[in-house]
Amino acid sequence: MSELLLTHGYFLYEDPKELQIMKPYAPLGILYICSHLREQGFDVEVFDTTFSSRESLFQHLRTEKPSVLGLYANLMTRSNAVEIMKVAREAGWRVVVGGPEPGAYAQEYLESGAEFVVFGEGESTMQELLTAFRNDPETFTPEWKSKIAGTAYLDDEGKLRQNPPREQIADLDAQPWPARQAIDLHRYVDTWRTYHKQGSVNFITARGCPYKCRWCSHQVYGQTHRRRDPLKVVDEIEWLIAEYAPDIVWVSDDVFTINHEWIRQYAGEMRRRGLRIPFECISRADRLNEEMLDLLAELGCFRIWIGSESGSQRLLDSMDRGVKIEQVQRAIEMSRSRNIQSGMFLMWGYEGEEMEDIEATIRHVSTSKPDIFFTTVSYPIKGTPYYQQIQSKLVQLKPWGQSSDREIKITGRHSRAYYAHADKLLRDEVQLSRLRETGTLDAALLNQLNASIQTSRNGLIETHAELEA
Repeated sequence: MSELLLTHGYFLYEDPKELQIMKPYAPLGILYICSHLREQGFDVEVFDTTFSSRESLFQHLRTEKPSVLGLYANLMTRSNAVEIMKVAREAGWRVVVGGPEPGAYAQEYLESGAEFVVFGEGESTMQELLTAFRNDPETFTPEWKSKIAGTAYLDDEGKLRQNPPREQIADLDAQPWPARQAIDLHRYVDTWRTYHKQGSVNFITARGCPYKCRWCSHQVYGQTHRRRDPLKVVDEIEWLIAEYAPDIVWVSDDVFTINHEWIRQYAGEMRRRGLRIPFECISRADRLNEEMLDLLAELGCFRIWIGSESGSQRLLDSMDRGVKIEQVQRAIEMSRSRNIQSGMFLMWGYEGEEMEDIEATIRHVSTSKPDIFFTTVSYPIKGTPYYQQIQSKLVQLKPWGQSSDREIKITGRHSRAYYAHADKLLRDEVQLSRLRETGTLDAALLNQLNASIQTSRNGLIETHAELEA
């Protein structure tokens, strides 16, 4: 019996979208906690649910001798987490839950079966909790509970108690690499290779993001940015290549190019060791320049994702994005000149968006010509300034444990049909622009696109008055 079982409650085979994409990555968060605790002498196992099923996890919880269950939960896995906690508690497990969402919904997670909610980084907090469980497993007193920094719990009267936050790990280089051998990482690589002809793995070089976008959650790391030694990151990459032979890698940092001197040192060490592997990453337009893109190209970057959100500077400023439209367009242009693909994230429906903002976004994407772009309709994540701004307009459609923040209705916002027309209009306009650019637009296709564009524009106008009830 292990002292701690870690799991995350994401089931790939229950996710219709991911079954179409099939680009799974290892759950690095719980693997970092696993390696930290193992190094401190704890017996820790990981039940990786990605390729498993909830029935298999439930069977494990019901048949193994219960100890402590550490459960990672996020925006999309809330309902799974609630069900897992119920089964675990019925089987006698002590449940600790953490991740980017539970800190914002501590009361709800505790009332759903968690004994503790961990907010912030989990390594040191879990170490202290497990030490307390080990030393005094039956009589875990209120005095003990009140001393565990970085946790929330319900007292004997059922009242929420939240302890002070825990100091963040100052030296990331002192932390062991994530315990990838605790799961079947080769299956991730093989799945990628089966569906995409290229195997991929992920790693991080830093924790946190110092920027203040109003819709973005900072529950785990706050608005900090702590970076690992570039030489030690290269050590990890060298090991990953030798151990798993990936064809490409995903740098999972929130913003890879924040620190330019770090990138210079990292590129220099990769060059010195003769290492180069294709990769994709996320950046911000204001942290990209000619030098950085030259280094990214040298390192093997084949795609860079740039948060654009909108083509309306007015909306970007209201989001506190700190980026200019022209910077985004310039970053994509610089990437294209180095044969680096660009990906763009876009957001409809942010508070205050008008028809002219949608038109500005369409012009922006048509002008920028990213290789890929994804759109979403904005949703408020609890704990963010955006959530606080529109909290009075929010309507919960389903019971909390059966829904997510993505399913909250915003009273007075345009209907889903409105944004569907905006999405279709954007894609048709961008396709028309691309075909004109390449000179491959014939009369029949032009007529077809123009008709579709007109239909979408009419749809936007007709649904403009349709608001969420």
